[in-house]
Amino acid sequence: MDTFETANTAPLPFFASAKRPRDLARDLGLSEAELLDRHDGPEVVRLRAEIPAIVEALPNLGEVLSLTRNEAAVHEIVGTFGAIHLNGLMGLVLNPPLDLRLILKHWVSVFAVDIPNETGARRSIQVFDAAGDAVIKVHLRSASDAAAFEAIRARFTDEAAVPFAVSPYPVEAPLECGDLDAFRDEFGAMRDVHEFAPMLRRHGLDRRGSLEALGEAHVRRLAPDAAAALLHAASASGTPIMCFVGNRGCIQIFTGRVTNIKAMGPWINVLDPGFDLHLRQDLVAEAFEVRKPTKDGLLTSIEVYDAKREMIVQFFGERERDRPESAAWRELVAAIPDWRDADDEFQPELDGERA
Repeated sequence: MDTFETANTAPLPFFASAKRPRDLARDLGLSEAELLDRHDGPEVVRLRAEIPAIVEALPNLGEVLSLTRNEAAVHEIVGTFGAIHLNGLMGLVLNPPLDLRLILKHWVSVFAVDIPNETGARRSIQVFDAAGDAVIKVHLRSASDAAAFEAIRARFTDEAAVPFAVSPYPVEAPLECGDLDAFRDEFGAMRDVHEFAPMLRRHGLDRRGSLEALGEAHVRRLAPDAAAALLHAASASGTPIMCFVGNRGCIQIFTGRVTNIKAMGPWINVLDPGFDLHLRQDLVAEAFEVRKPTKDGLLTSIEVYDAKREMIVQFFGERERDRPESAAWRELVAAIPDWRDADDEFQPELDGERA
């Protein structure tokens, strides 16, 4: 049994800790998947990684809480899995309010977790990538179908599990674009925002590097607390937004209005019925307004990055397909201070070359 010890006590199982499993695993020098796998007891069952079949069984759970996170942001939506579209190593869940993009090559290990507590069991299906980091956790709620959880656990239990091991991902150096002018020309001719990701791959750029390549014609550096300013402004004005949080294996999207915005220590939080967002502001290194051309006019987003140049969270205004973005959203973004108005000593240039 993977355990921890407290003063004057016998070793305890991981779920008896006051710490969240992610934090406890880090303290023990483990990944979160390793923490679960080393638990010796009926509370944790490793499942066979038959990913498409597991995904297609999730609608049977009924109403659940879907949690997708990265190091600095946690995104939680209450909804039901449905309208699932799988195509090889990619997948979509389009059953509002649940809206997910699945990168299934990173769905490496899966566990069914059933932890007793005073008010009843806390059940979840938890998916991890090759490094043992959480991709998505599907938590059952009071309205969920417990029998469906039991059926998934029984059907996919890995009776012949090989020894568990994680494989940390290599640290990748920032990509360098070979022909910046060609990238800018193709970007300027873009008709659909979904063309952007394959465009980056063609030109050998990561998302953060593309901002330097585009420069001030399309990018405005914002104050580091731009996300908090955006959420407060969206709440006050009632402007509906889209909020994307992702990791290697999953991107989860909220669309709608936010109302209850609370700061708690380093966290800025949205605490609304059916949607929670928790963002570690102390892990934010940079924030940008980005304007992308489309056939419907410019599409404006706010992108927030950590010190490793990895995206934490991305915001758009809610809009209907084939319609321009709303004037209210553009006005909201335009009012967010840029870095020149913030107490921020980090002031690299955005002149089209790497700072």
